[in-house]
Amino acid sequence: MNTNNLFRPFSLKSLNIKNRIVMAPMTRSFSPDGIPTADVAAYYTKRAAAEVGLILSEGTVIERVASSNDPNIPHFYGEKALAGWKEVINSVHHAGGSMGPQIWHMGVMENHHSGWLPAEPFEGPSDLNKPGFSNGKAMTEKDIQEAVLAYGRAAADAKRLGFDCVEIHGAHGYLIDQFFWEGTNNRTDGYGGQSLAARSRFAVEVVKEVRRQVGEDFAVIIRLSQWKPQDYTFQLAKTPQEMESWLQPLADAGVDIFHCSQRRFWDAEFDGSDLNFAGWAKKITGKATITVGSVGLSGEFLAAFRGESSEPSSLEELMRRMDRGDFDLVGVGRPLLADPQWAHKIHEGRTAELKGFSKEALMKLV
Repeated sequence: MNTNNLFRPFSLKSLNIKNRIVMAPMTRSFSPDGIPTADVAAYYTKRAAAEVGLILSEGTVIERVASSNDPNIPHFYGEKALAGWKEVINSVHHAGGSMGPQIWHMGVMENHHSGWLPAEPFEGPSDLNKPGFSNGKAMTEKDIQEAVLAYGRAAADAKRLGFDCVEIHGAHGYLIDQFFWEGTNNRTDGYGGQSLAARSRFAVEVVKEVRRQVGEDFAVIIRLSQWKPQDYTFQLAKTPQEMESWLQPLADAGVDIFHCSQRRFWDAEFDGSDLNFAGWAKKITGKATITVGSVGLSGEFLAAFRGESSEPSSLEELMRRMDRGDFDLVGVGRPLLADPQWAHKIHEGRTAELKGFSKEALMKLV
């Protein structure tokens, strides 16, 4: 198997990375009171030292009281948390890596199993986490404007601290995605609407503010998904034309790279073509894309949360699509969570040494 194209350098604005491997964001609750520790820095540094081209951090929440449902999710605001992230990026750079934080607002959430709750109610486009499940409040236009500014501040802090890019989390049923989805966005003002394009206004404003805060030279990524945690087969955009109406305004607002989350990267997005989500996003917008979804493993990631283990799998189909030019970068999640040396082993052809993944790997920082 020829993986040469996986190890070609990639450059775009502030991003200059040694290969096409991206450590995908994976939520880790190991930052007490929202402050990343030395263990968090060591966790990322191990991957940087072992040939991961770009590390995208776990989701790290913006400065809104109810942006998180978990006290051990890291913050990307406040003096102590930002000092912790400064240690992380300094360590990653020292190991020869590149990194961007994923900035995040969870939106309306279920209560955390610990019983912890933020000091204010969860907030979203409506009070809904999913159709029929209310657990928060609808944001006022003032709330929306303040949240937009908070995304911008977090992005500006990422640049100030020395990160190489920033990723906006717009996927997986969290705040931005709650605005996209008609199942959670029932607003009748300018942030709602009957079309996906109309419901994208909040995301477009976030991207514009991030771009304003970081300038034109800093790489901005957005992570998007069609599927929802409540419905794995759901499609926000049901046709290529609807996808264009969704993605092109985001590209025009300042997105440089679309990070296209799928459960399985090999799944075709629309009938009549074998292009996946990242392939369509690149075709529609002309922007660089990251593909992600069960890369290098036999089972998809949602199965892991049900306790199902996965074994290493071939990268042949991934390389066929990459060699064809469908996408530019490859997001790798669980293999890198379980094994910091994954990229190095792939580069050296040491596939017999690759590790599988089990749910237990989620319980600690390796």
